[in-house]
Amino acid sequence: MSITDNATGGDNEPDNFSQSPSTRSESQENSQGNTKDTAGAVAKSGETSEHTDAAAQATANDSPQGFSNLDLPTNVVEAVKAVGFEKPSPIQEQTIPILMQGRDVVGLAQTGTGKTAAFALPVLAQLDSTEKFPQALVLAPTRELALQVADSFESFAKHLGGIEVLPIYGGQAYGIQLAGLRRGAQIIVGTPGRVIDHLEKGSLDISKLRYLVLDEADEMLNMGFQEDVERILADTPEEKQVALFSATMPNGIRRLSKQYLNDPAEVTVKSQARTNENITQRYLFTQHRAKFDAFIRILEVIDYDGMIVFTRTKHETEEVAEKLRAAGYSAAAINGDIAQNQRERTVEQLKSGRLDILVATDVAARGLDVERISHVINFDIPGDTESYVHRIGRTARAGRSGEAILFVTPRERRMLRSIEKVTKATLEEMQLPTVDEVNEVRKKNFAQSITEALAAKDKDFFRTMIREYSKNNDVAMDDIAAALAVKMQGDKEFLLKEQPVDKRKDRFNDKRGGRDFDDRGGRGGRDRGGRDRGGRNNRDGNFQPYRLAVGKRQHVRPGAIVGALANEGGLSSKDFGRINIGAEHTIVELPRDLDPAVLDRLSDTRISGELIKIRKDHGAPSRGGFRGGDGGGRQNKGGRKGGKFRN
Repeated sequence: MSITDNATGGDNEPDNFSQSPSTRSESQENSQGNTKDTAGAVAKSGETSEHTDAAAQATANDSPQGFSNLDLPTNVVEAVKAVGFEKPSPIQEQTIPILMQGRDVVGLAQTGTGKTAAFALPVLAQLDSTEKFPQALVLAPTRELALQVADSFESFAKHLGGIEVLPIYGGQAYGIQLAGLRRGAQIIVGTPGRVIDHLEKGSLDISKLRYLVLDEADEMLNMGFQEDVERILADTPEEKQVALFSATMPNGIRRLSKQYLNDPAEVTVKSQARTNENITQRYLFTQHRAKFDAFIRILEVIDYDGMIVFTRTKHETEEVAEKLRAAGYSAAAINGDIAQNQRERTVEQLKSGRLDILVATDVAARGLDVERISHVINFDIPGDTESYVHRIGRTARAGRSGEAILFVTPRERRMLRSIEKVTKATLEEMQLPTVDEVNEVRKKNFAQSITEALAAKDKDFFRTMIREYSKNNDVAMDDIAAALAVKMQGDKEFLLKEQPVDKRKDRFNDKRGGRDFDDRGGRGGRDRGGRDRGGRNNRDGNFQPYRLAVGKRQHVRPGAIVGALANEGGLSSKDFGRINIGAEHTIVELPRDLDPAVLDRLSDTRISGELIKIRKDHGAPSRGGFRGGDGGGRQNKGGRKGGKFRN
């Protein structure tokens, strides 16, 4: 199975990708509470970076708890000091010595525990910089995570010299990646689909690979990458060191471990809670139609720096971001429809403070690492508990505190209870800010704006003009000030007014809540998400069969189809109907109202190295027995319902 991470590229693609030098990897941010902050990450609230002098750093690293005691060579320890690490996290402290001994490792730890450095440092320590061929391969489930991991490697490697790190992922032109491979990059960090594409093309040779890392292996399996991983493993030499990192240990991970790892040491970092204790978690009961108004009220009364707002769908990201901009907030959306280079620019704006609110889907925000995120808003409740953990992990970075707010509709109570159970945290119910509270904040902000304006350089010039106007027109100064305030306010009402009482309020307060349906009539996600595959519950005429030019001859499996289309087209599991794989082609049901932009993005997508050539199927019967066009074709033994993938 091969899931391609977009083979497009082109004129709009960046020549290379590297995060800002001030950007810290996930492992750096979350595990190094005492690490000095990088430049440019000072919060609006006036929070200052923690700076530790060189002597203090040396002392920390030479202590029994420092990196010099983890069997790392001196040059790597020096690189760690140069990056700013002081004290290894538990996963680093336990894993690094084992990997330095040459043993395989299965590391069980949650996101944000420092996993990246736990495998990056041993790989760098044992790499031969004089040999110019791929010696280490790191597989990551998403392009965002791949870029993040590559950036972490580079932050250390630049202090060692002679080591080239190359991220390979969909959405970037092949030429950039081919050039890096020709230069002899020793460390490859990639998504499974694009790695397979390079293997099929012969541009990537991993026959001499010495180190293999599977990062967030459970997520790769959830996204349908299991066969891809096994395909890649088949091209690796038998003698290699393997590190597998996962947040959980499902049966699929256990099987991979037994089959491909050699007597691995198992390292488990347990926490009393699944979520960062520095994150305040609250929820708000609200009707679906009242979400945005409630969100605006909350924005007006909370003190935030940077914010990520999560929605279920790509369309909702654009809709919410547009409404926020119309309300005067600095907001932008990222989703699978937005070009990679544009996404990168948007994230940089968020990091630099030119953008305050980012509205995103789960997939688009995967691996996002921005220090100034103070709040995470779950505008739509996630489909499973793991997604919730990943979402709120975007805040409280580098020892900071953060807040997560979850919007819950009346029929989503069950998922709320599941989240509390899995995270071992009790979410506090918050009350919607009242009209009086909002208006009081508006008055305070108005007064503060006057105070700030009094310090402006041009104040004296305007004072003279206003005094002249007052004298010439016999108008009191306070009347002039009031008139200027009215002009500044424009057509918008300054004070919030109480909305009419919704006659359906009693329905909202109905606590029966036994059936887990959302306000739009669909069944809510189960605790594990994606298993319901709710798209099939509303089949009548809502699906259109599409033909793909790959089939059994290319060894395609349903998970490959779902993963490729979801990853590149930005689709969710609910967007898939029946999948019927024939000898030379595949018929897959997709929404009848599918956005044409999705087809444009999928036009250059490859599976098993072959272009899928996706097009509508107009009903001609296939050899596999699927008759498209009526939404009701029978499924043969080779097909199954959509895969487990969430937007």
